[in-house]
Amino acid sequence: MHSHDPLLSPFVLKSVTLRNRVVSTSHEPAYSEDGLPKDRYRAYHVEKARGGVGLTMIGGSALVSRDSAPAFGNLQLWKDEAEPLLRRLADEVHEQGAAIMTQLTHLGHRTSNYTHDWIPAISASDVREPAHRAFAKAAEQWDLDRVLRDFVDTAQRCQAAGLDGIELMAYGHFLDSFWTPFWNHRTDDYGGSYENRMRYPLQVIKAVREAVGPEFVIGARMTFDEERPGGLATEEALRVAQDITDAGIDFISLIKGSIGTDADLARMIPPMGTPASPHLEFAGQIKRQLSIPVMHAAKIADVATARYAIAEGLLDLVGMTRALMADPELPDKVRTGRVDEIRPCVGASMCIDGIYNSGAAYCIHNPSTGRELEIPQRIERASKSKRVAVVGAGPAGLEAARVLAERGHEVRVYEAADKVGGQLLLASLAPRRRDLRGIIDWRSSELARLGVPIALNRYVETETLLREAWDVVIIATGGTPAAPAVPGAHLVYDTWDVLAGARRVQGRVAVYDDHGGNQALDAAEALARGGATVEIITPERTLSPDVGSVTAAGYVHSMAQSGIEVTLLRRLHKVTKGAEGLTVTLGVDGFDFRQERVFDAVVAEMGTQPVQELYEELVPNSTNLGAVDLGSLLGRGPQAMVRNPGGQFQLFRIGDAVAGRNVHAAMLDAARLCRGI
Repeated sequence: MHSHDPLLSPFVLKSVTLRNRVVSTSHEPAYSEDGLPKDRYRAYHVEKARGGVGLTMIGGSALVSRDSAPAFGNLQLWKDEAEPLLRRLADEVHEQGAAIMTQLTHLGHRTSNYTHDWIPAISASDVREPAHRAFAKAAEQWDLDRVLRDFVDTAQRCQAAGLDGIELMAYGHFLDSFWTPFWNHRTDDYGGSYENRMRYPLQVIKAVREAVGPEFVIGARMTFDEERPGGLATEEALRVAQDITDAGIDFISLIKGSIGTDADLARMIPPMGTPASPHLEFAGQIKRQLSIPVMHAAKIADVATARYAIAEGLLDLVGMTRALMADPELPDKVRTGRVDEIRPCVGASMCIDGIYNSGAAYCIHNPSTGRELEIPQRIERASKSKRVAVVGAGPAGLEAARVLAERGHEVRVYEAADKVGGQLLLASLAPRRRDLRGIIDWRSSELARLGVPIALNRYVETETLLREAWDVVIIATGGTPAAPAVPGAHLVYDTWDVLAGARRVQGRVAVYDDHGGNQALDAAEALARGGATVEIITPERTLSPDVGSVTAAGYVHSMAQSGIEVTLLRRLHKVTKGAEGLTVTLGVDGFDFRQERVFDAVVAEMGTQPVQELYEELVPNSTNLGAVDLGSLLGRGPQAMVRNPGGQFQLFRIGDAVAGRNVHAAMLDAARLCRGI
């Protein structure tokens, strides 16, 4: 039935035949070890190949030179020891029927001065790059000569390892810092005129082409409109594309925009709450003017849009990188008619922001991504079926029930509310995070497919669970808003009140954030939309440190438009009620400084406190007394600990019922625990 699906049609890219049009475009998940694609890196890409992708591209911003400091976990393919690791990776991807390429680059100015070997950054000119904050020197001739050799050597290393091709990174990095007038301020033979600005990039491309021969695939990832004053515009970008094609480029990975600032990056890689596939029609317009194949990726997360892009000739190859992180089996599910089972990408950007916040890319609701060695994407059936009760249908409880059902257990879910979703329902009320509903909706659909009953409006009690013959009970009751531990805390509202509309707060409002996540920002936006004058106050030295740059950019813009002010490094000490409103006493940690401010209302975001009463009541009746064998948990082994031989069942708790954390942590709790049941 899918034999005529344009998305699944083969495509010949020079000497390489791809089995379909779906591509995991080059990106850096920071899974390397010592800058090398070892077991974790290999498992991540092999899983995509097993899931049916046509082409998986590794090494987003893989480095060709030692002086190009790895600012975000980059592969360092200038190392000789990379070749055998690349060969093993290529062989295993090929065994699964997919092609494999890597992106190569010299980061140029887009790095940090204070990481790796601390060698000065270089660029076309002496500039500063805002995102990673490096001050770069203008490259000298000896820099140009050695970097050209490094590109050649690394390309040959990739070819010798059996990769199907390479992609040269040319937006926001060293090569394109020459051809874009935004970065190139030189007055020598490499600056000024178009011909001068193109001189060095063309030298590199021609040298690489000569070194690898005519059949090896070489692509370029470049922008066709930097969308900034003094930047590369479309007309000149088309000229660049023609010249690099003549120099030996075989395909274009098309970008619109630039990556100099957080806001620029968010426009190029759109997060949740923004329109889907915003640059697709632009890509189609550019493709019609190029003579070589075009691929493009920018929030093309659903199959219908990807299929449209191919069917209408807007693209030759469609990048679904984040969608494949959410579900690496996406192509196979399309091929076998299981589109409804695809785990959706919700655009939470944890895959991008996690590189900086958590040290690696993670999918907000696929805990296996990046952990394929410890939590495989495919769930194995258990050797023996058990009866399991899951109390709570928030993200942790839903994921636990799904995994348990996939393993063949008999599962029943109890939920006190009239609908599933827990705190995610509240979070998704914020317009910016409405796409989080996809996490709930997909699991609800999967549980229906798996035949798992969910008892809604069921506040289950200890006696009920003790009467029923459960082998395992999992408590996923979540948490409730924590209050600030200060005098006058009873005068303070919480962000749940604001987001749910339970409190209509007007006037001058202080939003006190001692959590650092999205919650306070969502509440501040909601208050400002309602007409309040809002000030966010936090003891942190940065605003919402757990919110990554891609997501934060939208908040910052909204706050600027709404006039929301921010006060950093102030801790709440007391709230008192007076004739003029609420007097808030603030201090600076470690010092005796105090100040008083007057507001009409105070809203606090302090995270959550576990709802654990049911768990505590059940502990004496459990065989393990609630204990978890951490070694087995991390090794996917069975939870066999017995601390109370007379107990009726095993008892565990997960998610915010343990401690207030994020959605991904809740998913990870459930995935780890339930793989061993």
